[in-house]
Amino acid sequence: MSLTVEQSRAIPVGVADAFAGTLPLPLPTLFRHWYGPIPPIRAVRDQTGEWNAAGQTRTVLLTGGGSMREQLTEIDPPHGFDYTLTDIKGPLAPLVDLVEGQWRFTPDGDGTQVSWRWTIHPRSTLARPALPVLGWLWQGYARQALAELSAQLAG
Repeated sequence: MSLTVEQSRAIPVGVADAFAGTLPLPLPTLFRHWYGPIPPIRAVRDQTGEWNAAGQTRTVLLTGGGSMREQLTEIDPPHGFDYTLTDIKGPLAPLVDLVEGQWRFTPDGDGTQVSWRWTIHPRSTLARPALPVLGWLWQGYARQALAELSAQLAG
C-alpha cells in the first residue's frame, strides 16, 4: 500500500512561465537545503537529453552519499510533468522502493497554483508503518522547495 502526499503554492507568474521555469531548473538550485533528515540535492549526472521529453533519465546525487534514478514519464506543457524515482540508495533505501512524482500548474488569478505530489511505494511490508513519518517530513521539504521555486520564478 502506497502513500500519496502533496503540497501546493500560488506563484505570481503565468502558467506557461511557471512550467517553463520549473522543468529545466537545476535540482541543486531548487533542493539546496536540508529538511530534518532529508538531504539537499548535491548534483545531477548522466542526464540523457535536455530534460524535456518522456523517457529521459538522470541520476540524482544527494548530500551524504544517497542517490536515485529519475525518469521523466510524461510531459504535458504547460500543465504538468510526471516522473519516477527508482534505484534509491542511502537513508531512504530501506523504506522506499519507488516514488511516482507529479508537478501540476493551474491558473490561479493572475498567477499559477503549483502542486507537487509524491506517491511513495514502500520497499516492504515492514517499511509501511514508517511511511506516514516520511510523508510528514516530505510535506515540510516540499513547502521549503516550493518557497524556493517561487523565489526563483517570481524573482
